[in-house]
Amino acid sequence: MRWTMAVLASCLMTAGCVGGTSMAERQDENVQSSLQYDSVPCDQLLANRNALAQQYNLPVTAKPAFSNPAMGFGPFTPDMRSRAQRDSDKASGEIDAMNRSIERRDCGKPKKKDKFALPGSKPASAQ
Repeated sequence: MRWTMAVLASCLMTAGCVGGTSMAERQDENVQSSLQYDSVPCDQLLANRNALAQQYNLPVTAKPAFSNPAMGFGPFTPDMRSRAQRDSDKASGEIDAMNRSIERRDCGKPKKKDKFALPGSKPASAQ
Protein backbone atom coordinates (compact mmCIF):
# COMPACT_ATOMS: atom_id res chain seq x y z
CA MET A 1 0.00 0.00 0.00
CA ARG A 2 2.79 2.43 0.84
CA TRP A 3 4.56 1.56 -2.39
CA THR A 4 1.42 2.30 -4.40
CA MET A 5 0.96 5.66 -2.67
CA ALA A 6 4.61 6.57 -3.27
CA VAL A 7 4.33 5.72 -6.97
CA LEU A 8 1.06 7.66 -7.27
CA ALA A 9 2.55 10.73 -5.53
CA SER A 10 5.61 10.54 -7.77
CA CYS A 11 3.45 10.37 -10.90
CA LEU A 12 1.35 13.34 -9.80
CA MET A 13 4.44 15.41 -9.06
CA THR A 14 5.96 14.54 -12.42
CA ALA A 15 2.75 15.43 -14.24
CA GLY A 16 2.63 18.78 -12.42
CA CYS A 17 6.21 19.63 -13.33
CA VAL A 18 5.75 19.20 -17.06
CA GLY A 19 4.79 22.73 -18.13
CA GLY A 20 2.11 23.60 -20.63
CA THR A 21 0.42 20.20 -21.01
CA SER A 22 -2.23 20.33 -18.30
CA MET A 23 -5.84 21.11 -19.07
CA ALA A 24 -5.87 24.12 -16.72
CA GLU A 25 -2.79 25.72 -18.26
CA ARG A 26 -3.96 25.29 -21.82
CA GLN A 27 -7.43 26.63 -21.03
CA ASP A 28 -5.90 29.68 -19.35
CA GLU A 29 -4.00 30.40 -22.58
CA ASN A 30 -7.34 30.89 -24.37
CA VAL A 31 -8.09 34.06 -22.39
CA GLN A 32 -6.69 37.02 -24.33
CA SER A 33 -6.36 40.73 -23.77
CA SER A 34 -8.77 42.91 -25.67
CA LEU A 35 -6.26 45.77 -25.82
CA GLN A 36 -4.56 44.20 -28.83
CA TYR A 37 -7.73 44.87 -30.87
CA ASP A 38 -8.15 48.53 -29.88
CA SER A 39 -6.02 49.73 -32.79
CA VAL A 40 -8.13 47.80 -35.35
CA PRO A 41 -10.85 49.94 -37.01
CA CYS A 42 -14.35 49.04 -35.80
CA ASP A 43 -15.72 47.85 -39.13
CA GLN A 44 -12.70 45.61 -39.72
CA LEU A 45 -12.86 44.25 -36.17
CA LEU A 46 -16.55 43.38 -36.54
CA ALA A 47 -15.83 41.64 -39.84
CA ASN A 48 -12.90 39.70 -38.34
CA ARG A 49 -14.99 38.58 -35.38
CA ASN A 50 -17.88 37.46 -37.57
CA ALA A 51 -15.54 35.58 -39.93
CA LEU A 52 -13.81 33.79 -37.03
CA ALA A 53 -17.16 32.82 -35.50
CA GLN A 54 -18.36 31.50 -38.85
CA GLN A 55 -15.12 29.59 -39.49
CA TYR A 56 -15.41 27.66 -36.21
CA ASN A 57 -19.24 27.55 -36.19
CA LEU A 58 -19.42 29.57 -32.97
CA PRO A 59 -21.84 32.30 -31.88
CA VAL A 60 -20.49 35.86 -32.03
CA THR A 61 -20.97 35.97 -28.25
CA ALA A 62 -18.62 33.01 -27.60
CA LYS A 63 -16.54 33.00 -24.43
CA PRO A 64 -13.70 30.69 -23.39
CA ALA A 65 -14.84 27.56 -21.55
CA PHE A 66 -13.20 26.05 -18.50
CA SER A 67 -13.42 22.51 -17.18
CA ASN A 68 -14.13 21.85 -13.54
CA PRO A 69 -11.46 19.41 -12.33
CA ALA A 70 -12.12 17.60 -9.08
CA MET A 71 -10.59 18.89 -5.86
CA GLY A 72 -7.60 20.87 -7.13
CA PHE A 73 -6.31 18.34 -9.64
CA GLY A 74 -6.47 20.94 -12.46
CA PRO A 75 -2.69 21.33 -12.82
CA PHE A 76 -2.32 17.53 -12.93
CA THR A 77 -5.15 16.73 -15.36
CA PRO A 78 -3.71 16.13 -18.84
CA ASP A 79 -5.30 17.95 -21.76
CA MET A 80 -7.23 15.24 -23.60
CA ARG A 81 -9.08 17.56 -26.01
CA SER A 82 -8.77 16.99 -29.75
CA ARG A 83 -6.83 19.46 -31.90
CA ALA A 84 -10.09 20.71 -33.41
CA GLN A 85 -11.56 21.33 -29.95
CA ARG A 86 -8.43 23.19 -28.80
CA ASP A 87 -8.59 25.38 -31.92
CA SER A 88 -12.28 26.08 -31.35
CA ASP A 89 -11.64 26.99 -27.70
CA LYS A 90 -8.81 29.32 -28.77
CA ALA A 91 -11.15 31.00 -31.28
CA SER A 92 -13.70 31.48 -28.48
CA GLY A 93 -11.07 33.36 -26.49
CA GLU A 94 -10.24 35.56 -29.48
CA ILE A 95 -13.92 36.29 -30.12
CA ASP A 96 -14.41 37.23 -26.47
CA ALA A 97 -11.41 39.60 -26.57
CA MET A 98 -12.74 41.21 -29.76
CA ASN A 99 -16.18 41.60 -28.16
CA ARG A 100 -14.70 43.36 -25.14
CA SER A 101 -12.87 45.81 -27.43
CA ILE A 102 -16.04 46.33 -29.49
CA GLU A 103 -18.09 46.95 -26.35
CA ARG A 104 -15.56 49.34 -24.82
CA ARG A 105 -15.32 51.42 -28.02
CA ASP A 106 -19.06 51.27 -28.83
CA CYS A 107 -18.38 49.79 -32.27
CA GLY A 108 -21.41 48.99 -34.40
CA LYS A 109 -23.64 51.47 -32.62
CA PRO A 110 -24.91 54.63 -34.29
CA LYS A 111 -22.99 57.77 -33.39
CA LYS A 112 -24.59 59.92 -30.73
CA LYS A 113 -25.68 63.41 -31.71
CA ASP A 114 -23.73 66.13 -29.98
CA LYS A 115 -26.57 68.63 -29.82
CA PHE A 116 -30.15 68.07 -28.83
CA ALA A 117 -32.97 69.68 -30.76
CA LEU A 118 -36.71 69.47 -30.71
CA PRO A 119 -38.19 67.30 -33.46
CA GLY A 120 -39.13 69.40 -36.48
CA SER A 121 -37.12 72.44 -35.46
CA LYS A 122 -34.30 73.74 -37.63
CA PRO A 123 -30.84 74.56 -36.34
CA ALA A 124 -30.19 78.25 -35.63
CA SER A 125 -27.80 78.50 -38.59
CA ALA A 126 -30.53 77.36 -41.05
CA GLN A 127 -33.09 79.99 -40.01
